[in-house]
Amino acid sequence: MAAFPESHVVRVRADEADAKRIADHLLERFFEGEGAVGAFEAPDGSWIAEAHFPELPDKSAVAAAVAEINPNAKAEYETLAAKDWIAASLEGLKIVRAGRFAIHGSHDRDKIKANEIGIEIEAALAFGTGHHGTTLGCLRALEKLARVEKPRRILDVGTGTAVLAIAAARAFQAPVIATEIDRPSVTVAKENVRVNRASPYAGVLHTGSLSAPVITQYAPYDLIFANILLPVLKHLARPIASLAAPGATVILSGLLPSQGLAAFTRYQALGFRLIRSETIENWTTLTLTKL
Repeated sequence: MAAFPESHVVRVRADEADAKRIADHLLERFFEGEGAVGAFEAPDGSWIAEAHFPELPDKSAVAAAVAEINPNAKAEYETLAAKDWIAASLEGLKIVRAGRFAIHGSHDRDKIKANEIGIEIEAALAFGTGHHGTTLGCLRALEKLARVEKPRRILDVGTGTAVLAIAAARAFQAPVIATEIDRPSVTVAKENVRVNRASPYAGVLHTGSLSAPVITQYAPYDLIFANILLPVLKHLARPIASLAAPGATVILSGLLPSQGLAAFTRYQALGFRLIRSETIENWTTLTLTKL
């Protein structure tokens, strides 16, 4: 997943029914049905409707939309700077473990166990240090797959730091093609592949298209990652389906819990079956197989 620019989060606390209705209403009113909007239960048991806006929305328009569902509910605002997502200091970041995978910074290199696959990823201008629920969910899905399958051709769509591509290359010693639309992320990803000694297997391409000959010529793929947001996952569903081999595993993430069903429904229509769904830190990862 590539880096996110500054974004603005709107949160509205309400009971479960109203939180879900408010989320749906904001989705239709401000995002035309597709956006990073959902409702979830907070640790204290309350419910929150949450919407991520690329630009600060008109607060009076948001208030009016919320009042149409619950006149007593109030919207709270938070600005997430890009550095909160992509360039946080490594200080305080711990090793992230998902089965035998251990994602770490250079400062923790000597703490990796002999039986672990250590993947060294520094915080940089690319998303995916392993500390985010989407990346961790994909790693856990990969660990489960590695117990029973050995894919021969692997595709990582929207690779970010290339952590998933590296993990797959190291685990299976199989060819991995990683694509990324963001040029700074491509630079970071290529360096991470080199540092983690995955160059013999993993290659990083600067492209946003899955129809590029260098991708299609190696199809079909036995394993495909797509750790992106819902609108892009839906847009890429048909190209991903055409690139996936029968019996292939497709791991999708970048989904709010409320968006999992929408993503699955899109892929189910193209011949996929749900194997597993896991939610970590309010982000959902789906493991699918192509029939």
